[in-house]
Amino acid sequence: MGNNQSKDEFARGEAAARSPQAGGPRLELAAAFSDTELGRLVMDKNLATASDVAECTAEQKRLASENVSKSLAELLVEKDVLTQRQLQRVAETLEVSGPATQIPGYRLISHIGSGAMATVFKAKQLSLNRLVAVKVLYKRYSENPEYVERFYKEGQAAAKLNHPNIVQAIDVGEVGGYHYFVMEYVEGHALYDELAKGKVFPEAEALHVVLQIARALVHAHERGLIHRDVKPKNIMITKDGVAKLADMGLARLAADQQTAQAEAGRAFGTPYYIAPEQIRGEVDIDFRADIYGLGATLYHLVTGRVPFDAPSPAAVMHKHLKEPLTPPDHINPSLSVGLGEVVEVMMAKRPEDRYASTKDLLLDLQAVAQGEPPLQVRKVLDANVLSALAKDEHQRSDETGELAATDHNAAIYILLALLAVSIIVNIVLLAR
Repeated sequence: MGNNQSKDEFARGEAAARSPQAGGPRLELAAAFSDTELGRLVMDKNLATASDVAECTAEQKRLASENVSKSLAELLVEKDVLTQRQLQRVAETLEVSGPATQIPGYRLISHIGSGAMATVFKAKQLSLNRLVAVKVLYKRYSENPEYVERFYKEGQAAAKLNHPNIVQAIDVGEVGGYHYFVMEYVEGHALYDELAKGKVFPEAEALHVVLQIARALVHAHERGLIHRDVKPKNIMITKDGVAKLADMGLARLAADQQTAQAEAGRAFGTPYYIAPEQIRGEVDIDFRADIYGLGATLYHLVTGRVPFDAPSPAAVMHKHLKEPLTPPDHINPSLSVGLGEVVEVMMAKRPEDRYASTKDLLLDLQAVAQGEPPLQVRKVLDANVLSALAKDEHQRSDETGELAATDHNAAIYILLALLAVSIIVNIVLLAR
């Protein structure tokens, strides 16, 4: 973490964590980031509000006037703004800042953000004098071969793609036990940032974004690659309004049966945007899972809310599997009927009821954006109706066959009964 204290020592007891002499978060965090940078990071991660940080900073200055020195980390814990566990997670994020500065050929500039497995830095590629983003796997995952393999697969998957609406891979490597992935630096923000502020996108603006991502998916799908985690947090918007699909952490080749079998039965994806077949952990996941994720994203953009919501991830995923979708134009009446139809087909429960290809989806998105009817969606809906009618007819045929068999058996029983009566009558007559 930038000094001689281990992460395990850092996690020991709240009392020790608060004590500078015991080497608590003050020493741990000060060794990696300044108080200013720590304050920005906890706000970026929504662990503290600006007023929380300001209050602790004011207290820090008051104590300094009394010759009492305390770090922002200590005060955040003392005032119950952060728990010890939350501060530990922040420390794990900061942990990689030192090694990142030592990646050959790159110079770290600032911290951008953090995820469950890695943290990302803005950096300069010295050889080409250009800005890049460097993603560094946390140390605890760097010691796990499964996570390391997945991390490199992300870089390899991104390297197969070269499209203006996909964040470009540049380099992967390892230094000092840390694994890193260098990619294109996007000067802008995540699409999710606008949704988090409560924005509801006008139809035209939402289609402008989603059309670009649909083109990116066409490019990926033509190369046999499925993203499996299409969502607003994985869509970057540049200052010029260009949308770029990011984070290939869950991407894999559709034909990679070895990985598919290894992951069978496990749900990979984000609950609010995950396709039903991904929830079930099916082996044959294909491009239609990405269409579902993009449909859920479009739904969120134009309604201001996710398609299905519930108190827990498991409950959300249950709704994806079982609960009918409320059409987006029923929530936002200003939306066109065509857009509502497109989203409903994109988010059909069964993959076979969705678009037959990502190109077909792209054609319909372009048509709706131009104020024209989505012709491809009508073909899908007509095919689904015909399929349902054929299934119903087959079922009725089976039922008719069962009824006919029942009638036939009844006739036999009646004939046997009549024969028995006839025999009895004859026996009586003979007896007389």
